[in-house]
Amino acid sequence: MSWQTYVDDHLMCDQDGNTLTSAAIVGLDGSIWAKSDKFPQVNQQEVDAILKDFDEPGTLAPTGLHLGGVKYMVIQGEPGAVIRGKKGTGGVCVKKTVQCMLVGIYDEPMTPGQCNLVVEKLGDYLLENGY
Repeated sequence: MSWQTYVDDHLMCDQDGNTLTSAAIVGLDGSIWAKSDKFPQVNQQEVDAILKDFDEPGTLAPTGLHLGGVKYMVIQGEPGAVIRGKKGTGGVCVKKTVQCMLVGIYDEPMTPGQCNLVVEKLGDYLLENGY
């Protein structure tokens, strides 16, 4: 199965009538393994800041999490494993695995819980399989 299939069939799947706005699988080196059409153009500095927060939880809190120049206020997550952010009626969930990060961006009517479930479930699956 290609990485694009994971984005199309798992991250962008229907969740009780709602879907993520965009999603991607990003290598820990900043390379995009697969992404949805509307996923923002992220830069290496944004990826590095997210990775630093996984290694040193709390570093993004003062500045926010940035993706494609959009700033999300960092909210509760799981140190070293999940970073969650909020912006207006939407937000973002980033789940780190051994080799990559799964990024899901949502807006209403999808809820934060639905986004988190989709992103973290696939992330747990990849972790169990060594990715």
